[in-house]
Amino acid sequence: MRPARSVLGVLAIFAAACHGAAPESVESEAPVPVTVAAARRGSLITHIHATGTVEAAPGAEWTVTAPQAARIAELPLATGDSVRKGALLVRFNAPPLRADLATRSGELAQAQARLDNAHRNEKRLSQLLEKGIAARREVDEARKELADAEAALVQATETRAAAADLASQATATAPFDGLVAQRWHNPGEMVDVNEHVLRLVDPHRLEVTAAVPVADAGRIVLGHAARVSVPGAAPGGLPAKVVGAPGAVDPATGTASVRLRLAGVLPVGTTVQADIEGEAVSNAVVVPSSAVVRDEGKAAVYVVGGDGKAHRREVEVGLAGAEDVQLLSGVEASEKVIVKGQSGLPDGAAVKVENG
Repeated sequence: MRPARSVLGVLAIFAAACHGAAPESVESEAPVPVTVAAARRGSLITHIHATGTVEAAPGAEWTVTAPQAARIAELPLATGDSVRKGALLVRFNAPPLRADLATRSGELAQAQARLDNAHRNEKRLSQLLEKGIAARREVDEARKELADAEAALVQATETRAAAADLASQATATAPFDGLVAQRWHNPGEMVDVNEHVLRLVDPHRLEVTAAVPVADAGRIVLGHAARVSVPGAAPGGLPAKVVGAPGAVDPATGTASVRLRLAGVLPVGTTVQADIEGEAVSNAVVVPSSAVVRDEGKAAVYVVGGDGKAHRREVEVGLAGAEDVQLLSGVEASEKVIVKGQSGLPDGAAVKVENG
């Protein structure tokens, strides 16, 4: 009888152990800590980022070239020198230009003398014709000579003017106040016709030609503000303004050129970063960019409901600003969206808002 009682006792202990374990196996899941922000109605401005190059604005640069093969007689300025309007930039020693001008001046004087003679002869023969002394043929020939002399004078005048203009290029003076941006030669050197010698720019009339991605080109608005900065320089940069709409697309880079008027001074040729204000919206539902999660081409946000749980909602994203994005659907203003802690969060998970 003792063994039977022992077996029954063991079974009783085992059954009691099984019934007592049930309450201890149920564990509640702890709320996930998150940071939230309120969706709001407000204005938003898109920002387009592009790389560009500082250039002189139209009419704010001038390059001195040799009018013909010549020797540089004077070149008093170095790169970076300031120049006042009318100051000497380059003087070429070009005797052929002076000789050609003298020749063309002589031809002009001869053409004027021929015209004067033709006028006198035509007048004399016309008077003789009235008296019946001269023949009609002689008068017609005199008038033809007069017309030819007038045409020759016009041609000689134009030729002499062209020679004078070319000769004047032997002495180049500054057409505006500026800085010497480049100097390719030194005094005493020989240069060929049209060879570049010196480049002058107006540092107060500068632009940036920025390469904007084609996808953002439609967001560029004339007159909108921009900031231009040199990579690695102190933050802030210089103010600028959009003055040229996107031009032709470069198929090799997939970008379009946009011109920005620069309100400041940077060396011509400097590579810069441009932050351009693009399209703008007002009275839009706006949330921080960090609230939007993307998965398989879809955008969503997690909204914290009154039940203390995170509810995933698919949204349609509109314009994107520097820190915020516009939501076209899915969220109403004043709703709380999770901006930190939503990575891998299941829909309907309990959350604990840490920033109140």
